[in-house]
Amino acid sequence: MDLQTFNTEGFSHAWRALKHRNFRLFFAGQGISLIGSWMTNIAISWLVYRLTGSALLLGTVGFCGQIPVFFLAPFAGVWIERLDRRHVLLCTQSVFMVQSLLLAALTLSGHITMTWIIVLSIVGGIGNAIDMPSRQSLMIKMVDNHADLSNAIALNSSMVNMARLIGPSIAGLLIAVTSEGWCFLIDGVSYIAVLASLFAMRIDDSSHAQKETSALTELREGWSYVTGFVPIRTILVLFTVCSLMGMPFVVLMPVFAAQVLHGGPHTLGFLMGAMGIGTLASAISLAMRKSVRGLLTILPFAAIVFGLGLIGFGLSHWTWLSMLTVLIAGLGMMQGLAASNTVMQTLVTEEMRGRLMSYYTMAFIGMAPFGSLLAGTMAHHIGAPLTVILNGSAVVLGALWYFTQLHAVRIHVRPIYQKMGIIPAAETFDS
Repeated sequence: MDLQTFNTEGFSHAWRALKHRNFRLFFAGQGISLIGSWMTNIAISWLVYRLTGSALLLGTVGFCGQIPVFFLAPFAGVWIERLDRRHVLLCTQSVFMVQSLLLAALTLSGHITMTWIIVLSIVGGIGNAIDMPSRQSLMIKMVDNHADLSNAIALNSSMVNMARLIGPSIAGLLIAVTSEGWCFLIDGVSYIAVLASLFAMRIDDSSHAQKETSALTELREGWSYVTGFVPIRTILVLFTVCSLMGMPFVVLMPVFAAQVLHGGPHTLGFLMGAMGIGTLASAISLAMRKSVRGLLTILPFAAIVFGLGLIGFGLSHWTWLSMLTVLIAGLGMMQGLAASNTVMQTLVTEEMRGRLMSYYTMAFIGMAPFGSLLAGTMAHHIGAPLTVILNGSAVVLGALWYFTQLHAVRIHVRPIYQKMGIIPAAETFDS
């Protein structure tokens, strides 16, 4: 095969999930909306820091916006298995639109206060507790061929990170010349795209409408499945460590931009853009993969890269070096995030998918509020750089623990992969 043929086939293989109409609609609509969402994430962080100058309050707002996920996500996993998940997403995305438009109106009129920010953050957190597991579990319905699921997840991650690259850059420039309110307004309008894509989809999700068992029984079954199945349990523990200790460094970005690097909102935009480049590169590399094989081994290495990137970011006092280290951290973070999602979606049975993705959401978003509050408190007492260094070290330790569990994980995964044809029946594998 010549190089031109290889490149053409590799490129088309990397985008194969887009041949499915429903996923193509979702990809386009969500891609536009997420640019606005990342603009809001940057704007609200800078707004809080501008109003208060407090790292502790930055952590507090992050806590309030994410704590509903911790308490509600497990119940949401049961609820969404009884409902049409497309309709659920139409409701949650509408709530997010109203939230952003309210933030815009309050900020542009000069009536925004910390109370409003906290209340609207809690509303957004409640929406996320329902939206994220619904979106993740509906993903498999958007692709007609389940073999393309891993590619759909990787492309979804690419879309998120392209938005992470574009949104913060626009937000940083917009805040510098106008105000945070215009970021919120653009975000609110951008939800029209995702709502239109959801209305246009043709997905039959009615099979989940009728359940004979009680919600409490299904909740217990979901917990037993997650804690009793070694691969899922091990992945979620590592993922929880990364979410609790690693991911809250984003909350402290305004502190680094203003105090450590002596910059402004444009510096914050540069840092978030650099992280977006790293996460986008990671997602694209996963999209190029033809199989989930090997992802179990990638997970701990991704966590180590994430942790080392954080340590380097905490040590840096130069903008160019901070951008480089945060790019490395973003690369490792997204590699672990997308790989763990792909492996779990591959292993889980259909009847447990909604409940598993609710616990995935709980580990991803639900632990973040405790991490945000912890990071904000630590930064208040010992400074943001040392906080990020210590948190990065904890992520590395979590990865080393995962290595000690990897053999047991492979033993449980091997027969499932063999049954699915991912590996030959008589072959051992590096997973």
